[in-house]
Amino acid sequence: MKNIAAWILGMSLSGLAFGQAATIAVGTPLNIIDTQKSVVVQTAKGPVTITRTMTPCAKNGGNLQPLVPVPGVHPVGEIEILEALSDRNAIVLDMRDTNDRVKGTIPGSVGIPYTEVAARMNELGCKKNGSQWDCASAKKVYAFCNGPVCPQSPMAIKAMTRDGFPANKIYYYRGGMLDWDALGLTSVKDEF
Repeated sequence: MKNIAAWILGMSLSGLAFGQAATIAVGTPLNIIDTQKSVVVQTAKGPVTITRTMTPCAKNGGNLQPLVPVPGVHPVGEIEILEALSDRNAIVLDMRDTNDRVKGTIPGSVGIPYTEVAARMNELGCKKNGSQWDCASAKKVYAFCNGPVCPQSPMAIKAMTRDGFPANKIYYYRGGMLDWDALGLTSVKDEF
């Protein structure tokens, strides 16, 4: 029953995370951090208000995510992702919903939706020991989702560490598919 409730909650949050880009018009003001829509900075020419608006290339209208979602997690960029793709002790993990993954993902990545990853840590090298996970032999996980404003990877990382996955074995690619695509790096489609 508890798993069913978690699944329903996850699917509801999934709808919020994925439905935003399709329903937010270009030019719409967006939050920067939490409910904050602007930040005022002092410059040599006086105060400047920094705002954020929906753009054609934005993947969703979420809030900016921290570079380190859980203490001990390592932030990484594209070079580290490219290196991890050939590291047999690492897994590059696309934590987005399958509906986004099939539209384009990093070649060689594995897809486990963020709503399922904490329950599927056996696929990351952990073993179930009663009700606890033993992750002593876990692979290094390079986690990504839609980009800097996507909450999916941070939510999954928090769930993983809560359930016993070591934070120091998680590498967070905050740039995600937004940065990957913006840099013109190769994507593959129709991956499940």
